Amino acid sequence: MYQEEEFLQLSGIQHFAFCRRQWALAYIELQWAENVRTIEGHLMHERAHDETIVEKRGDLIISRGMPVHSRELGISGECDVVEFHKTQEGISLSGYDGVYTVVPIEYKRGKPKENEIDILQLTAQAMCLEEMMCCEIPVGYLFYGETRHRVQVALSEELKGKVRDMFREMHQYYEKGYTPKAKRTNSCNACSLQNLCLPMLGKAKSVKTYIAQAVEEE
Repeated sequence: MYQEEEFLQLSGIQHFAFCRRQWALAYIELQWAENVRTIEGHLMHERAHDETIVEKRGDLIISRGMPVHSRELGISGECDVVEFHKTQEGISLSGYDGVYTVVPIEYKRGKPKENEIDILQLTAQAMCLEEMMCCEIPVGYLFYGETRHRVQVALSEELKGKVRDMFREMHQYYEKGYTPKAKRTNSCNACSLQNLCLPMLGKAKSVKTYIAQAVEEE
């Protein structure tokens, strides 16, 4: 179990899954830069949180910007939206009658991705809620701004295992202060830290390429 002073930011898992170097630059070296994608993402999250913290609609309770943490994972952060649905079996909530199921909802700009980056972040949020509320959360949702549609995510044990492994690795990097070397990929073009990372400088040139460039300069 981690102590509070050892907690990492929950949201960092999306950066770590995208690129370990990007995460290390932002969360270990504290370097950051905005681009259109990151700004649009910030605005969407502000809108998700920019309402009454808790509201009740019949048998539905909605919490926005809910702080969460996990001592097992050593993380803390916020859930964009957590819905509590009144049901026959679930957990009790202070100040409310009946029992409820817990459903986390993460807001994202754009549209669903082909990778698991958003899913891993949602799974980490669910794991925090499970630990805090002593419950099981089988499903959550991702809401995408471009499609204006919720995507249901089954929060499997396989996903939770990936989240545990990923945060374990993140803690190891953080404790060592380790920033991985740059590796050029197609994803670099969409990265807000491209100019800080300078991935092309981390790519070694072959002797043949070096000689050819030297001859051209002469």
